[in-house]
Amino acid sequence: MACVGAPNFAATNAVFIKQSLRWINGIFLPKKLPFSPLPNYNKLRTTLNLQSKASAKVLSKTTFRSNRSSRVSLRTHCISPIPLDEGSPWDDKGLLQSEELYQYVLETSVYPREPESLKEIRAITANHPEFYMGATPDSGQLIAMLLNLINAKRTIEIGVFTGYSVLLTALTIPADGKIIAIDPDRQSYELGLPVIQKAGVEHKIDFNDSPALPVLDKLLEDNKNKDSFDFAFVDADKTSYGNYHERLMQLVKIGGLIVYDNTLWYGTLVMPEEKVDELMRTERKYLLELNRFLAADTRIQISQVTVGDGMTICRKLF
Repeated sequence: MACVGAPNFAATNAVFIKQSLRWINGIFLPKKLPFSPLPNYNKLRTTLNLQSKASAKVLSKTTFRSNRSSRVSLRTHCISPIPLDEGSPWDDKGLLQSEELYQYVLETSVYPREPESLKEIRAITANHPEFYMGATPDSGQLIAMLLNLINAKRTIEIGVFTGYSVLLTALTIPADGKIIAIDPDRQSYELGLPVIQKAGVEHKIDFNDSPALPVLDKLLEDNKNKDSFDFAFVDADKTSYGNYHERLMQLVKIGGLIVYDNTLWYGTLVMPEEKVDELMRTERKYLLELNRFLAADTRIQISQVTVGDGMTICRKLF
């Protein structure tokens, strides 16, 4: 996840109760999704305990711009004139500190080349109560290039959500390619499934409604799966990245790629811990450890790039 923007409840609620179609980056949004957002909406509000607190209390002024409300609308790519509130530690996911520069990148290089089916899934994701978990389109563009560069055919995706990145992968790999997609949240995946079906690539996706570790362990029971995958993308629970890494290193072939998302965690990795919102500290701790581990892992060549919320690209050497 993938995370995109912030769980802004006023904005999310406004999206659901708005009755007219909305025009977003060349497509119309449907009036309403076929499920009620209210339970998740209340659960997120309770879990995050979001209140109307000043952004400066959460993040250092020297690290992030103060104009957060317009910026989060860009990060979530809900390109619509819906007012957004402050108060979430996820308000500043993107690492570019100029919203104008980020919009320039999207409008100049990303949106013109983004397939219509991916635009449609982004629009669906924008209406989801947990829309911040969706992949950013600029990250997706980089993933597609990596897949093409290594001529990927067999891939693994840990963390699927509504299916943006898995659809992108399915559109990129050959007709006989296969994706082992893993996510315990089937409901969110099924929101994007009609778009995947319409794109004609559902046959490439083996969706596993399960936590990732049991699926990976099951794959490793068959020796034919070892060193057989070209590519793996991980955008799931950050506290398990280390466990995923050791299993993926057995499954991905030499020269193959493993890509971890959110490895710069909203820029909080360089902030004093006391300035980091408590909601983000556990993942921050694990990501700091992961980054140190990957940097010292001689089995891989790495590049940490500042796309989206930070992505670490690992190429298996041996």
